[in-house]
Amino acid sequence: MRLMLSRFIAIIILVIPGLGAMRGFLMMKDSLFHYYAEHGNDEVARPAFEWLSFSLGLVLFGCCMTFLGGWILFRDRKRNYVGPRFKGKQNTDTAS
Repeated sequence: MRLMLSRFIAIIILVIPGLGAMRGFLMMKDSLFHYYAEHGNDEVARPAFEWLSFSLGLVLFGCCMTFLGGWILFRDRKRNYVGPRFKGKQNTDTAS
């Protein structure tokens, strides 16, 4: 029972940043779509870009994807799945 609960918590920890990254991507997409859609509207003299929405979406997407990437890199380092470029620093003792 304890193993199942810990796996469920791990999935929740991964799903929340995944949903945040999705929301950030959708915020960026919507701000770009609204900007391009206003170009076809003759009633709008000068279309405005939604910088705040785009910036918040970019920050949200970047933070959540960084968290997910770090989680995957940590797990792969622990299981020794990464190449030599991504391995941790080796402890070299030169004071023999």
